[in-house]
Amino acid sequence: MAEVETKVFPIEALRDFSNRLFLHFGVPKEDAAQAAEVLASADLRGIDSHGVARLHSYFDMLTLGHINPKPEIKVLRSTPSTATIDGDNGLGLVVGPHANRLAMDKAGSFGSGWVSVQNTNHYGIAGYYVLRALERDLIGWAMTNSTKLVAPLWGAERMLGTNPIAIGFPGKEEPPIVIDMATSAAAFGKIEIARRRGEPIPEGWAVDSEGRATTDPNDMVNGGALLPLGSDRDRGGHKGYGLAIMVDLLCGVLSGANWGPFTPPFALRQEIPKRSVGHGIGHFFGAMQIEGFIDRDSFKRQIDDYIRTFRATKPAPGTNGPLLPGDPEREAEKRRRKNGVPLILPVVEELRDIARKTGIPLE
Repeated sequence: MAEVETKVFPIEALRDFSNRLFLHFGVPKEDAAQAAEVLASADLRGIDSHGVARLHSYFDMLTLGHINPKPEIKVLRSTPSTATIDGDNGLGLVVGPHANRLAMDKAGSFGSGWVSVQNTNHYGIAGYYVLRALERDLIGWAMTNSTKLVAPLWGAERMLGTNPIAIGFPGKEEPPIVIDMATSAAAFGKIEIARRRGEPIPEGWAVDSEGRATTDPNDMVNGGALLPLGSDRDRGGHKGYGLAIMVDLLCGVLSGANWGPFTPPFALRQEIPKRSVGHGIGHFFGAMQIEGFIDRDSFKRQIDDYIRTFRATKPAPGTNGPLLPGDPEREAEKRRRKNGVPLILPVVEELRDIARKTGIPLE
């Protein structure tokens, strides 16, 4: 892998820069802080594609008025344990946390809470939301659909989003299990990062505009498509494809948002769908009280035992043994809180461009 020059920033500096940018566009103070916190969470946890690397897209969309900086978030329908929310085309970084809190509040009162969201935008990393549920000793779920980037199994054009899903389970003494993944072979942000670095992508991630396998990220960006998780039928691509459809139906169809190839883009350079079948993009959040199923302390002790049992697995040759979901992100957060967040120079240049255009100091 080619060595790429980076510049290191304290997380506080990146959070402050994001916060000030949102304030610049008239986002209310509390909402701006919330949005900046979601982005900072991605950068801390090593998910570089979803932190400040996305900030220029927010800048572009807010500049052109494609995102409402002051949404009036409305509950369209509600039962004690469910709700559908209209995000009024607000920042997903604001609408998402609002809906997630509602799901958690319902879980606290009624055992579980399930909230679908329409008319919203990119909401950051799915893992952010389940981490908030874990703070309340809840099992948390979060998912979102997104603009078409992924070919269906045996398809040669973009029809689905990367449609990530996350779920978190709290432990007692051990750290929680946090599963956070795209339902595509790779997140589109990883393609963007590889392109910025001038590096190839692994086989099985993408196809070109003719549906042929490629390791060139430019082939995917210029009319190609990502592949479902598993890539092809022999490697389980039908499973990733099925998961992507599940997320799309829960986030899009169930909420009244757009779905599949009609889900609108977040970045300006992406294709605008020819028709709309709903409102904006959609999210889906869930929260579950453990006590509704089993004694909470007993559950958390079992999670601890589960983690320790898997950590004791005989390691495969050349490895240190199995990781638990959430381990890499926790290690990244510990390291980056202490040493700062490394940003590749193309991302730094995008932030400097924002700084020049807004007068917000970066350093």
